[in-house]
Amino acid sequence: MGSDGTDGTGGTLDTVRTEGFDHVTVVVADLEEARRFFGLLGFRERLAVVAKGEEIAAYMGIEDWEADHVTLELEGGSVHQEVQLLRFHRPSALPDEGAGNLARLGFNHVCFRVADLDATLAHLAAHGVSPRNQLMDFHDRRLVFLDGPGIVVELAEWVQSPS
Repeated sequence: MGSDGTDGTGGTLDTVRTEGFDHVTVVVADLEEARRFFGLLGFRERLAVVAKGEEIAAYMGIEDWEADHVTLELEGGSVHQEVQLLRFHRPSALPDEGAGNLARLGFNHVCFRVADLDATLAHLAAHGVSPRNQLMDFHDRRLVFLDGPGIVVELAEWVQSPS
């Protein structure tokens, strides 16, 4: 950024920065289990379609691609958030042998903020979901990891409001 607040293209931090995350997409083998898991975290199904055809296959960069595409929306959130689930019909999705290994390059985990971590963990435990580690206090947050559907999910409760 230049001293005048522009980036040389006429854009400024106010006009070119992101406005936050729109969605995270997870490829799953068991669509019903993924719906259940994210449902326990407050996500509700908004849309379910079969994505197929030349245009979407070209966009994805996967020849002859077809998949169930389920959009889950966080209910009652202050900001719109989505988890999108894909279950491939074709081609077959390749397993990610590194999924769940946090000591590797690339995608590590997704973290969801919760208002009450203890209550959330009790709710999850009542539905058979247990944490993969002990709860930890780190900076201004209480944190814990869960094994989600093909990805690691972290829950965070802020003990002080983020500035």
